[in-house]
Amino acid sequence: MTTIFVTSSGTEIGKTFVTLQLIAELTSLGKRVRALKPVASGFDAAAADTSDSGLLLRALGLAVTTQNLDTVSPWRFAAPLSPDMAAAREQRSISWPALVRACRAPTDADVTLIEGIGGVMVPLDAEHTVLDWIVALEAPALLVVGSYLGTLSHSLTAATALRSRGVPLAGIVVSESPEQPAPLEETAAVLERFLGPTPVQALPRGVFTTLAPLVAPYFS
Repeated sequence: MTTIFVTSSGTEIGKTFVTLQLIAELTSLGKRVRALKPVASGFDAAAADTSDSGLLLRALGLAVTTQNLDTVSPWRFAAPLSPDMAAAREQRSISWPALVRACRAPTDADVTLIEGIGGVMVPLDAEHTVLDWIVALEAPALLVVGSYLGTLSHSLTAATALRSRGVPLAGIVVSESPEQPAPLEETAAVLERFLGPTPVQALPRGVFTTLAPLVAPYFS
């Protein structure tokens, strides 16, 4: 089984959209796909159907039930904050060993997609960040970034953090932001110049762009 970790340079940039597209593409290629978003903050139980976790379940052909939500997103918190802060609001915490075990649980899937939370350096608890999580799983990362003003620094910083810990970068997906100071392709070209040989894929809004080739080398 191959595990791919979908992470980002920040929040609300497009991790879920990219994960949903990968589910659809890989399934169409005949791959058995499992998708998890183990940690979710800003979760509203009354709107579970349209939550990131609910969207993943529906993409997998599963009903948005409490049982299925517990499988896909075991740690769900109401406050739209970093996981450590959101958990503290509920007098809860994330068990680091349990989190790692949940991601490594045996499965008959060919590919497990793990959608992270926030950006690469978001704290999960008092000691661990999303980056520590990726390292513990020994998984290649697909880094999703935006095309907004400031993204070049944010994206290069996130990629540098991943590389500094030996995380293989499957690719960079530049998801088009609602507002951007330069054309999407220009931003992608600048990132490619600095991040080569890691592939950089521009993802325009409303235009289908295949993403499966970025992760295919890890399971083909």
